[in-house]
Amino acid sequence: MAALAGATVIALAGCSTDVSGSPQPAQQGGVSGQGGTSEPGGEDSGGTSQGQAPADEVDLGALLVDPSVFPPPYDAIVLPPQAITQASPDLTGIPAGAEVSPAGCKPVDVQPERAAMIVGTDNTDRATISVELIAVDEPLSVREEQLDACAEVTATKSGATSTIRSTVTPAPPIDADDTLAVRQTVSSGTGSDSVTQSMLTLMAQVGDVRISATYMSFDDTAPDAATLDEIFTTAVLKVKAG
Repeated sequence: MAALAGATVIALAGCSTDVSGSPQPAQQGGVSGQGGTSEPGGEDSGGTSQGQAPADEVDLGALLVDPSVFPPPYDAIVLPPQAITQASPDLTGIPAGAEVSPAGCKPVDVQPERAAMIVGTDNTDRATISVELIAVDEPLSVREEQLDACAEVTATKSGATSTIRSTVTPAPPIDADDTLAVRQTVSSGTGSDSVTQSMLTLMAQVGDVRISATYMSFDDTAPDAATLDEIFTTAVLKVKAG
């Protein structure tokens, strides 16, 4: 991973995607409008938590955690919309435009105008923690059902094939409409060229906004679960506060 120096370059998913940006406060996002305040306990008839504005009316960038939330050694940057298009698929292990087997196992493509994302990089350990906010039209349970049904997936693009293995784990205990946690590995290449990407993702949904925090590394060491949980909790609380 390249270190922060002027413009910051982040390499995700086996260093296959280079994303440039500059550290900045989280304030400009894809979906503009006025944010609402979520109250625990229920949804309205449209699936939005009581008191929570529809995601299409919320400035997701304003709801994104600030880079200062990431403790050392994580250097964090807010990604511009064009970089979200490149970086978001890395968090699922499935490249944009890839052919996926079994059919139906490819996550819904993230539209940059309906998303906001910040990435913190530990350049020493080649690890990242990414927080992504997405405006969605379906409950989080749909994604959980997809992960359960797609425990092992192959993705092929430009002649390169990778295998994605997913295990749904106990959901994080946080006040949200729904929560989900998943461990994933992405294996590609053979022999000395083989690469294994490991991820732990915590997800929550508040109304029509889905919050995910993902720890990604390229070895089999234990994830920095404590920092991931702390950042995830802060991200969810900020969305709930509006």
